[in-house]
Amino acid sequence: MKIVVDAMGGDYAPQAVIEGVVAAVKEFNVHIILVGRQDEMIAELSKYQYPKEKIELVHASEVVEMHDHATVSIRKKKDSSISVGLRLMKEKGYDAFISAGNTGGVVAASAYNLGMLEGVERPAIGLVVPTLKKFSFLIDVGANTESKQEHLFQSALMANIYTREVLGVQNPAIGLLNIGEESSKGSGFEKEAHKMMEERLPNFIGNVEANEVFTGKADCIICDGFVGNIVIKVAEGLMESASALMRREIAKSPIAILGAMMMKSRLAYIKKFADYSEYGGAPLLGVNGLVMIGHGRSSPKAIKNAIRATMREVEHNIIDVMIKEIAGKTSP
Repeated sequence: MKIVVDAMGGDYAPQAVIEGVVAAVKEFNVHIILVGRQDEMIAELSKYQYPKEKIELVHASEVVEMHDHATVSIRKKKDSSISVGLRLMKEKGYDAFISAGNTGGVVAASAYNLGMLEGVERPAIGLVVPTLKKFSFLIDVGANTESKQEHLFQSALMANIYTREVLGVQNPAIGLLNIGEESSKGSGFEKEAHKMMEERLPNFIGNVEANEVFTGKADCIICDGFVGNIVIKVAEGLMESASALMRREIAKSPIAILGAMMMKSRLAYIKKFADYSEYGGAPLLGVNGLVMIGHGRSSPKAIKNAIRATMREVEHNIIDVMIKEIAGKTSP
């Protein structure tokens, strides 16, 4: 299995990326192709002992910065680690691409270089989110911010397949994120999407309100990329603020400190359960190739787990399954 990794993507690249890659090749049966500035990659790799035959370097002279416009990766910085890595994906023998870099750049370059699956008009980013039951698959969380109801329906089809094949949930319950449970809620856009899913998805359970995202009511939660991105960033900010507030208040009381010490193992479990780095990355679905997008602040652990999650996608031949199941289902 050969996975292409953007060595220059992310706030802590290339250090965090390469540390995560080294950990992955030591633990997993995988061959990594690192794409980026060769001198920087060699310098970082020199810090570690690892099986040399498992890591290959491909030079890319440019980097798509986090503040760059999405189309920079395909219009101006054609020798960036994102563009070079995704062009490799067009060649036989490369199974997947991972980047924690500029999300818009990865989405644009993926659609441009790999093309779209038949029956899918726009790509969508899915994300595994922890819930009170286990997890839900939230899609879209940022790829397509100007969706039509057909795009949400296509996202639902892809989420259904991904959740079943990769996450192991048989007949996943699919919900539409909306401002109320009733089918009459929302704008005309949400109402039409609801009607389409109700008529064509046997496992559609109706609308899911925002306060139910983390309850586990639905295995797949469908929304447009604008709403989905706000949901995950609000949740992330809330978790960080709640954690900081808890630490601050506990520090004020010796009894609270003692209680926290007694709850240390349970608090560690909760932190791990809610930690995005445990889930690795977010699959970009709809493009004709396996692409995993990591968090911009990905740690070495997040990179290693993104590689592990991507390996599961490869093992389940998720692209082949989507090609077989989606084609023909998206037209009325």
